[in-house]
Amino acid sequence: MQKSASSRPLVGVALVIGSCLSLPFGAAVAAQLFPVLGPWGVTSLRVAIAALLLLAIVRPKPRGWNRAQWAAAALFGLSLAAMNASFYAAIDRIPLGPAVAIEFLGPLVLAAVLTRRLADAAWVGVAVVGIGLLGVDGLIGAEPLDPIGVMFALIAAGFWVMYIRMSARVGALIPGSGGLAMGLAVAAVLLVPVGIPAAVTVAGDLQLLLLAAITAVLSSVIPYSFELAALRRLPQRVFGVLLSLEPAFATLAGWLVLGQSATPLKMLAIALVVVASVGTTLGARRRRDEGGRTDTGPFTAPIPLPD
Repeated sequence: MQKSASSRPLVGVALVIGSCLSLPFGAAVAAQLFPVLGPWGVTSLRVAIAALLLLAIVRPKPRGWNRAQWAAAALFGLSLAAMNASFYAAIDRIPLGPAVAIEFLGPLVLAAVLTRRLADAAWVGVAVVGIGLLGVDGLIGAEPLDPIGVMFALIAAGFWVMYIRMSARVGALIPGSGGLAMGLAVAAVLLVPVGIPAAVTVAGDLQLLLLAAITAVLSSVIPYSFELAALRRLPQRVFGVLLSLEPAFATLAGWLVLGQSATPLKMLAIALVVVASVGTTLGARRRRDEGGRTDTGPFTAPIPLPD
């Protein structure tokens, strides 16, 4: 049975939360591979394994695609490769929670640019304060943030914006998950030069290969599939603010898996980003129930390609 229009936002919210839960725990597992494979090697293996899994499951048929569909899938793959490589380089140098908080500046700026309502702008402001507190905690904490790690996180933030835009574009132009599978395949090819040494290393170590596969499933297959489906149900500005939940889950994953600290200031910051996420979601739901215009999806008008 087809879901009613009123249920679509709730399903989209659930999908984003599932993605936010999966991604940081995958990153925490990946961080344990860095001493052996390095961040670039882990990135390449993760993306390659995820691409192989999705290609086998989805079995896309790109032969009939037009030029716009191929361009969208290629740019989507480029954004995936660059975003993941720079983010893994960041968490090799700075803790997971602050790294995700800094990276989140990308979708946060996108949400601010796309919003047209004062209430939405206010929730974005609350999220900004929360992200700022996470940054302050990183600066005044026992371990100052490595500036190179911060730089990589900022680069990842820029490519995260491109990822959101191209994910929406792929979802609009290519039915099902074929665009995601081909995008991951493009990303895997782009990362081959930095992934060959890591592939040689794991070839003779089943335990390392298993950890790499777990990382691929938690950090790529599950979250990207969920986010692609969510962007078919939510406007990009709501999607962008909902992603502010990710620093909270990243802090939790860093604490549980990697033993990274969770200070009171960090907990306050997490509370603020969660409040911002809940506020923007309830606002969109209320406007829909009242019959107002809610921009129910990112595809009501063509999504422009980045310059």
